[in-house]
Amino acid sequence: MSAHRIDHVEFYVQDADLAAADLVDGYAFTAGTAEGTPAPGGTRSIPLAQGSIRLRLTSSHDPAHRAPAYVARHGDGLAVIALGCADAAAALEQALAHGAEPLDTGSCTLPGLDDIALRFVQDGDPAAAAAFPRTGSALLEEIDHLAVCVPAGTLADTVAFCEAGLGFRPIFGEYIEVGAQAMDSVVVQSPSGAVTFTLLEPDTSRRPGQIDDFLQAHQGPGVQHLAFRTDDIAHAVRTCTERGVGFLSTPGVYYDLLAERLGTDSGIPVPALRDLHVLVDQDHGGHLLQIFTRSAHTRRTFFFELIERRGAATFGTANIKALYEAVQRQQAVANA
Repeated sequence: MSAHRIDHVEFYVQDADLAAADLVDGYAFTAGTAEGTPAPGGTRSIPLAQGSIRLRLTSSHDPAHRAPAYVARHGDGLAVIALGCADAAAALEQALAHGAEPLDTGSCTLPGLDDIALRFVQDGDPAAAAAFPRTGSALLEEIDHLAVCVPAGTLADTVAFCEAGLGFRPIFGEYIEVGAQAMDSVVVQSPSGAVTFTLLEPDTSRRPGQIDDFLQAHQGPGVQHLAFRTDDIAHAVRTCTERGVGFLSTPGVYYDLLAERLGTDSGIPVPALRDLHVLVDQDHGGHLLQIFTRSAHTRRTFFFELIERRGAATFGTANIKALYEAVQRQQAVANA
């Protein structure tokens, strides 16, 4: 019994009100009614929505809640993935039968991924839908994928759980080399195509790189970035930039070679792509345009991606390599 959509994701954060304000101000999310209190000993939770994207930001000082221990270990981060299911009870039972451990009602751990939890949400649950605000026109439309970093030697087991425990299937795998660094990547996806995890594992026989850095700074496996899909990446980037979001820059030589690499027009003129620092990839179906935000996390362990799909449906080597190299550029600037 497979999950077929992302109902919402939940972040555990030090200050829910501050984190919500950043997303409202920078990315045009709409905030719903906050629950609880930020006072010592209390738990505060704020729902956000835009398009079909639903986020929840939770901070807590209650030692019985999972949030304080998560934040102490990892800093602010994506801690819960809520999956929409036709039969949530059966989906949970399937996950538990393949190594997940039960948490609170309807939730379980993600085996081998420590503090990431899965929550199974029943389709048509009116309480789940009512918890999030209604929104109008959207700058960002939906969650495209989540990228998860796992320790060396655990990728195969994680993929196996996603197959047996969640009913997902691998749709792409690649060994990626960037200079003296390397990593393995497997993309798993629900049969519906609406839930996609990009799983990344470092090759420890090579020089340590950004996946190793993430695992060390995050103190274990976790979600490295969340990708938001948009129907107009140029408009989204301009708007978010005007609202104060910082994006990674791309060397000009990338655009000098773009026409030669792609061979076809992506639909946005190269000068506009250069001005916006948007990256372009392509597969058999068409083009994929993407850009990564500068990490605002104190440990530099989490960031967002904006992505527009113009026919492209898969994840190619250039796509993942562009992410790797983009983060390397930010780290090089930060360490200069």
